[in-house]
Formats: sequence, structure tokens, C-alpha cells
Amino acid sequence: MSKLGDLGAKLYRGEVGYDFVGKRFLWYGVSILITITAIVALAVQGLNMGIEFKGGAVFTTSKSSVSVAKATEVAEKASGHDAIVQQLGTGGLRIQISGLDTAAATDVKKVLAADLKVSEADINADLVGPSWGEQIANKAWTGLGVFMVLVVIYLAIAFEWRMAVAALIALIHDLTITVGVYALVGFEVTPGTVIGLLTILGYSLYDTVVVFDGLKESSKDLTKQTRWTYSEIANRSINGTLVRSINTTVVALLPVAALLFIGGGFLGAGMLNDISLSLFVGLAAGAYSSIFIATPLVVDLKEREPAMKALKKRVLAKRAAAAAKGESPDEGYEAEDEPQVVAQGRPGRRR
Repeated sequence: MSKLGDLGAKLYRGEVGYDFVGKRFLWYGVSILITITAIVALAVQGLNMGIEFKGGAVFTTSKSSVSVAKATEVAEKASGHDAIVQQLGTGGLRIQISGLDTAAATDVKKVLAADLKVSEADINADLVGPSWGEQIANKAWTGLGVFMVLVVIYLAIAFEWRMAVAALIALIHDLTITVGVYALVGFEVTPGTVIGLLTILGYSLYDTVVVFDGLKESSKDLTKQTRWTYSEIANRSINGTLVRSINTTVVALLPVAALLFIGGGFLGAGMLNDISLSLFVGLAAGAYSSIFIATPLVVDLKEREPAMKALKKRVLAKRAAAAAKGESPDEGYEAEDEPQVVAQGRPGRRR
């Protein structure tokens, strides 16, 4: 068995573990700091919205010997707006200029043809109106809102309302961080970015639901025993699915990292950045939030219940009594008395 597999087995059996829940306020602080940074970046720098959202023109030329830097200078001088120029595999150029209307685009096309030494007929111009971008943005917000509502309803029915609230906060946490990173690095926000954001919500929710499912099974009839508190059972559930979550996240991040760093960075395929950055940051944030944020939030909400408060008092009192007698807190318990812990998607008992 590999070292990681051996560690996963020990985590699953409860032989080793990290106190995620006990140190939850540390992770809350880290998340709050990251979120504040993201919000400040968004407020100060804002998002670099693509022409699909604010309107503009995209000019695609035939093969040209003009460099990207020279083409950028020509396009910005001709239009009076910032331009994004990319070298295409065909040897042509893709010139994107925001804020151009039809009349201005025609004049810019003539200047580009002259300065780039290509025929005007060999330059294809695609115009995008701001009203179309507004429709796309509205549909994206609608889709996001519907998704969030359905998630809350499903989790409230399948689990309980506390888990639904925790999952919703975790999703908002992931979205905020991802949007903040876009503001920091200045990557362009396009419909591909929106697709990436909606995709990461599914990944984030998947990890969270796996942990919640384990917690739900582990906490059945919890108040009928006096060995474990709710927070301890929650921590065992996180540890039981930890290696699985890491493996899933790493496998998902590898191809996305290839798109982002090799495709978008090394090869210069800038359009890949639209979706790959949101996927990369969102997947990492989703794995983090499902472990460090969602389940600890459920514990905070759950342990406010009178039944869980009473259980905690009974457990601590029994441990104190055992310590006073010099006995082990686990004395008198059998393996079968322990709550179930679900890991790797299957129920099981500690052996």
C-alpha cells in the first residue's frame, strides 16, 4: 500500500487525525482575510470585462509580418481605446478593441489595413453591442441565483437546514475568492469565465456533500451515547474523507493547470485563460472550503441546539469522572458502540 493510501486508512480508522473543527477559528480568520483581500481588489481594480459584456469589435487579419507589440500600438492609436492583440496559429492577428460602435469600427478597419499592410477585404470585423453583453450578464446572474436556491432546497431536504446554510456560505466564499483573483491578475472576464464559475460550484458542492453525507451517517443516534461530542464526530468525518478529497482535487487540478500554465501561459493561447483560471482557483478554493469552512460551520450551528449542549456536558462530565478515578475515558466501550464514519463513499465502522 502506498504511503498516501496507508495514511488514508489510518485517518479512516481514527488512528491519526487533525483537529480541523477544534482549530476552526484559525481557518475562519484565514478565509476572512482572503475574502477581504478579494473584495478590496474588486473595489480598487475592478474586473476587466470582455467585449461580450461592454461591447466592442474584434478584428481578425490574414497572415501578417507585423509583431504583436506593433499591432497593439497601431490599434490603440487608431481607435483611442485599449487593445488586446493575439497571434493566431495561421500567422494572422486577433485584435480586440472595446467601446467601438459600427461607424468607428469601419474607420479603424481602414487604418489597420493600411498600417498592418494587409488588404481591407482580408480583415474580418465582428461587432458586439453592449446590450447583448447586458443580456448575457443578466442570464448569468439568473442561472447563478437559480443554482443557489436549488442547492439550498436540496440540502435542506436531503440533510438539514444547517448544512444547507453552511454549503451556501462555502459556495459564496469560493465565488468571492475566484472573482477577487480575477481582479488582482487582470484577466479578462468573458462568457467562458462565467461557465468556469458555474462549473466550480458543482465541484465545490460535490466535496461538501461527501463530507456531509459522512457526518449524517456518523451522527445517527448520537445523543444516546456519551463517548463523543458532535464536534468530535464531525472532525472524524472530515479526516475520514480527507485523502479522498485531496486525490479528487489533485486529479481535477492537473489538466486545468495544463490549460492555464501551458496553454494560456507558455503557448500564449489567451482564450484558454477565460475558463482555466476560474476553474483552477475555484477548484482549489472549493476543496479548502469543504474541509475548513463548511463542516466547521455546521458544527457551530448544530452545537447551539439544547440536545447537543446537553450531550457535550454529559461527555465532558464522564471524562472528568474517569480522569478523577485514574481510568481511561474509553474504558468500558466496545468497537460496536462507536458511531459509523463514512469514507470513500461507503459506510463502515472503525475496527
